[in-house]
Amino acid sequence: MSVIDIHRPHTLDKEHARGVAETLAQDLSRQFDVNYEWQGDVLRFKRSGVKGQLTIDHADLHVHLELGMLLRPFKSKIEHEIHSQLDQIIKV
Repeated sequence: MSVIDIHRPHTLDKEHARGVAETLAQDLSRQFDVNYEWQGDVLRFKRSGVKGQLTIDHADLHVHLELGMLLRPFKSKIEHEIHSQLDQIIKV
């Protein structure tokens, strides 16, 4: 199992942080065919070969993904895409 674990500080209020998370989830869903759903302030991701979550708190967005064997070769691409999306949608 390969893990992607990203923390990104933010200064957004809860509503805007949730909007950022939703935007990221929509983009990842389109690019990597990932299903997602909200459970409180936790956005859970799942598809064959990957599962994870994005957790929102008052100063931090935390993305944690576990990639299965088939997606392991794409780890750096997925991680790069998450960083790129966060760079575009979060203004710290």
